[in-house]
Amino acid sequence: MGKYQIIATAAMGLEALVAKEVKDLGYEGSTENGKVTFTGDEAAIARANLWLRTADRVKIKVGEFKAFTFDELFEKTKALPWEHFISEDAEFPVAGKSVKSKLFSVSDCQAIVKKAIVERLKKAYKRTSRFEETGPLVKIEISLLKDVATLTIDTSGAGLHKRGYRAGQGEAPLKETLAASLVLLTNWSPEKPFIDPFCGSGTIPIEAALIGQNIAPGFNREFVSEQWGWIPEKIWDDARAEAEDLANYDQPIDISGSDIDHRMIKIAEGNAFEAGLGELISFKQMQVRDLTSDKQYGVIVANPPYGERLGDRPAVEKMYREMGEAFGKLDTWSKYILTAHEDFEKFYGKPATKKRKLFNGFIKTDYYQYWGPRPPRDK
Repeated sequence: MGKYQIIATAAMGLEALVAKEVKDLGYEGSTENGKVTFTGDEAAIARANLWLRTADRVKIKVGEFKAFTFDELFEKTKALPWEHFISEDAEFPVAGKSVKSKLFSVSDCQAIVKKAIVERLKKAYKRTSRFEETGPLVKIEISLLKDVATLTIDTSGAGLHKRGYRAGQGEAPLKETLAASLVLLTNWSPEKPFIDPFCGSGTIPIEAALIGQNIAPGFNREFVSEQWGWIPEKIWDDARAEAEDLANYDQPIDISGSDIDHRMIKIAEGNAFEAGLGELISFKQMQVRDLTSDKQYGVIVANPPYGERLGDRPAVEKMYREMGEAFGKLDTWSKYILTAHEDFEKFYGKPATKKRKLFNGFIKTDYYQYWGPRPPRDK
């Protein structure tokens, strides 16, 4: 078993959640902007890909060094043990980015890194001819920040938000990783009722159900690193067997989603079915103003329209007022609302207990949190 520097990348504002997930897997991580770095073996790579709900990708850090010249970048890249990660037939494209660095030409940096790796592999595999690159995919990235070059390999393939259940979606679907984060930032636990009154394609209720039954979010998909010879198949088999053992399919959950658009309800039902949760989540067409419940101490998570276009604003602000009235009647419930509308509290009619800045894609939003009372303790 090797030991690797593993990076779980995170959207801005979600680093603390990713760090907690890494810790829950049994690894000690250090947190920086947009990433959590930890040390682990091949099993850690498989488990992180399967289990991290809020991270974007899992990468291996191959090396990090200062590089002020192209010569330096070439020699230091060539000195790294690429043959451990890249088989003789592997396809190994190089992507890049450069911020505040003397080596600012990304295309030049990519070409130099590629050339350095090829030189290293030719020596390792005793070859003079070029590599065909017809085998497994190993995506390399050169990232330069303030003259520090970091070389990583992506172990995920498609981003971790691609869980494999989204058969259909609406115009502006919420990323699964953000949806999971919204649930994890609440006080919800599986014995409480859960409602998403703007469910769209069902992402938030589906992520809540996966959390409620402790189902690994990556259980239904494949990862690019499963094709690599240096991570034995048994590692992946064991990681999936562990995920199967830890899933609590018998955990009863009370999760529902509603939306004004009947077409989205059909899509949400299809996605829940794809996720294996078709029987567990109930969806119905409904306006938010009609939301009622006789249940107590539940949790609402909502991602309503933001009124980004000026023409939509009056209708959205009216809907926020109606939301405030409907939610106000659920006085034992906790409510969590994500929106980019700066005056949300004014229209909703109540200041939030707490606000948290989050990004929905490139849109800067606030997560308004209204905490309900604690349920009485059973005597």
